[in-house]
Amino acid sequence: MDLFEYSKKKSLKFNAPLAERVRPLTIDDFYGQEHILYKNSPLNRLIKIDRIGSLILYGPPGTGKTTLAMIISNTTKKVFEKLSAVTSGVKDIKEVVKNAEDNLSFYNKETILFIDEIHRFNKSQQDALLPHVENGLITLIGATTENPYFEVNKALLSRCKIVHLKSLKDNDLVKILQRALNIDKILSSYKIRYTDKDLEYIARLSSGDVRNALNTLEVAVLSTEPTNGVIEINNKVIKESVIDSSVNLYDKNADYHYNTISAFIKSMRGSDPDASILYLAKMLKSGEDPKFIARRMVIFASEDIGNADPNALTIANNVFRAVEIIGLPEARINLAQGVTYLATAKKSNKSYLAIEEATKDINENPDLDIPQYLRDSHYLGAENLGIGIGYKYPHDFENSYVKQRYFPMNYNEKRYYKPTENGYEKNIKEYIDKLKGE
Repeated sequence: MDLFEYSKKKSLKFNAPLAERVRPLTIDDFYGQEHILYKNSPLNRLIKIDRIGSLILYGPPGTGKTTLAMIISNTTKKVFEKLSAVTSGVKDIKEVVKNAEDNLSFYNKETILFIDEIHRFNKSQQDALLPHVENGLITLIGATTENPYFEVNKALLSRCKIVHLKSLKDNDLVKILQRALNIDKILSSYKIRYTDKDLEYIARLSSGDVRNALNTLEVAVLSTEPTNGVIEINNKVIKESVIDSSVNLYDKNADYHYNTISAFIKSMRGSDPDASILYLAKMLKSGEDPKFIARRMVIFASEDIGNADPNALTIANNVFRAVEIIGLPEARINLAQGVTYLATAKKSNKSYLAIEEATKDINENPDLDIPQYLRDSHYLGAENLGIGIGYKYPHDFENSYVKQRYFPMNYNEKRYYKPTENGYEKNIKEYIDKLKGE
């Protein structure tokens, strides 16, 4: 390394973000993820004895995926290669494979390949990796914020252990912030006054993302003018130093999107208006399309409420229309009204179950032998074919009801719709039972 290269590396390190400057080099300095890295855990042991197999590190941003890979890099005696799926292609993979073959042949050294954002590799790129992971030439460590069961092909996935990292707990973030204040050459050069509660406040605002927490701390310190040589960190300073990244935790094509809408629907189904409103606020804050939310509410009104409260579908449709006409931010009020109504409405999924069961029967018996008297008779000659003859017009009878067969001739009569005793559906049940003589 020449003088200019050394100067460049030194400058890059000095100007690097705090998260990079204080990145742990050993497993002992890695905080959080106790569920996979507890003392003497299998993963912990494998890292320490350098026997790591192929892994997919999966979790939200800022949970330590890259850091864990770098710790493995510092621990292993194997050759450690690194690629980013954003900037690399099949050509880069082939080059790594060639180097791996050379290192194994000439030096008897195995190769670990770390691929950041592996979900961005397309099928052909993943296929290019597969035979070399399969034959053991390469030990793959992939990092992804996307669900690997959706984004990584099954053949490659079957050869990797999935390690699920979770958002960091506040107490872990506090330890990381304290460590940064102690060991970082830049921050430790300042005289800083803060309390444990200040660090807890940073942690709470960081949504389990260590990078967010460290960025907030660095901005707070470097952007605050000292008073008598002391930088005072307090809640006001911290709040002004937060770069709002809540949208980053809610990628519309990723798990957080689907998990949040799932929790939203299940909270309404469980008749919890408060949790439902919380998830609504999260989705709106994160930039979710309000029409997507309103569409799910229309579906929910029929799937989970149905005839227990027939008005729910009307309200859901009106909310959707209001969202289309008004738009955000005001439409959040319409959404909130709809959500609280749907969450607290009487529930029945019997209409949904009825169509599911009927569809299953149709799939198994697609041909319908419709009774002659129910067929369309509005054409000349229909009567000569016996079409429409014998049909009993219900309005000609008392209470607009007459008993006759409506099922296809090749189907046994069956109860698909079985109303509950909930809300208005109780009236429907009583009416049907009366008609059927039950």
